[in-house]
Amino acid sequence: MEGLKEAIDRVAELAVQAEKTEVVMIAGKTYANRNLVRYDTPKKAAAIHTHTLVSLLEYIEKCAGEFAGKKMTIHVESPERVRFISELDSERGRECLFEAEAEISAFRFGSWYEQENFMIALQSNFQPNDDLAAVMMLAGNIEKKNKQTFSDDGVSQVATMSVGVASKADAMVPNPVDLTPFRTFMEVKQPSSKFVFRISGEETPQFKLVEAEGGIWKYEAIANIKDYLLDGLGKMPEEIRKRIVVIG
Repeated sequence: MEGLKEAIDRVAELAVQAEKTEVVMIAGKTYANRNLVRYDTPKKAAAIHTHTLVSLLEYIEKCAGEFAGKKMTIHVESPERVRFISELDSERGRECLFEAEAEISAFRFGSWYEQENFMIALQSNFQPNDDLAAVMMLAGNIEKKNKQTFSDDGVSQVATMSVGVASKADAMVPNPVDLTPFRTFMEVKQPSSKFVFRISGEETPQFKLVEAEGGIWKYEAIANIKDYLLDGLGKMPEEIRKRIVVIG
């Protein structure tokens, strides 16, 4: 029993030692053998979350006392996200006071749609223009098929569409098409871009739109957001606007 007690005491001693944090200096740098969590980190405000740019401008103008004396940055992170953040504090951290995230189009680019769902998605997620009207006319009138009713050479397609009660006609599928989906904040101009319009399906036609410009529209959207915010800041008192920069 004496040996068993000594073994248990030794295991307990090793467990206590394992719990200890060892701090060492290597080449002038401080290291610890375990991850440590500070309990005295500076407190930061919880960010306000909204979906509009106008609400951000209202906050800056009407709640300027919350960041009095501080230099602030409006960071346009993407076409859908803008943050209002502080300058670096004494520990090289930033405080985010406000964050706006746009409610954007739910259109599934690159995915196939059945005819009715495609028509609904086009009308609810895009601004009207001539190319949208052409796509909708073709998609809305193309025939259900038990045999092939469109040809495809990999670049352009020809589809058989109904033009009357019993008549049919071949129509060239427009490609690429210049469309304007809702992809950024509603307060700014929505950027247009080109899409490849495709038709497929065995028994019933299916449709999809594929982005054709590699996301160039994002740069235009960010520039539009910056212009909108700079214009809004320009109407505020100098004491506020001189402390705020806009980056994107």
